[in-house]
Amino acid sequence: MIDAQRFARLVTDAVVRRPAVWRLVRRPLRAMFDGLAPTWGTRIGPHHLGALELALADVLPPRRVLDLGTGTGVVALALAERYPDAGVVGIDLSPAMIEEARRLVTTELSVRVRFEVGDASALPCPDGDFELVALSNMIPFYDELARVTAPGGTLVLSFSRGSETPIYVAPDRLRRELGRRGFTEFAEFSADPATALRAKRR
Repeated sequence: MIDAQRFARLVTDAVVRRPAVWRLVRRPLRAMFDGLAPTWGTRIGPHHLGALELALADVLPPRRVLDLGTGTGVVALALAERYPDAGVVGIDLSPAMIEEARRLVTTELSVRVRFEVGDASALPCPDGDFELVALSNMIPFYDELARVTAPGGTLVLSFSRGSETPIYVAPDRLRRELGRRGFTEFAEFSADPATALRAKRR
């Protein structure tokens, strides 16, 4: 039986090459992450946010933030702490992950942070709804990222173990695909082993 990390890498590579494959692999990927949800916290090391934090160092505080592929909400909650005036939405395909995220959010943050089950290939969000969109270890659906990121908004994609991350897309491919969809001002960041790429929506 294929292990979870190898399956995640195979799915990522396939979907990045051919997005239409997503409809075939979405259900098994969701089931896999539902199964991992109860122990997900034990799989996240202290390096998880390193490159993401570097990428955000000089980003102007946003009012609306999306954490796409939020899992148990680690990144969403960190973003809510970083930007105390922002509303943060965490979206994930896995209902079990979202259940864990809702359980972990504090009462104080719950007024600004909400978690929803959703599909990154067809987000339940208006056009240009977010001034900051973050993805951590997440398959990018480029058209939707371009649609929901506000003009002038920031997009950050981070990978907690760099190229060793099971869900990983190389920066040259990200630059090429995002550039075609109106993103500019690309910058790369590294906090070993994590990496991140930042872009601005034109």
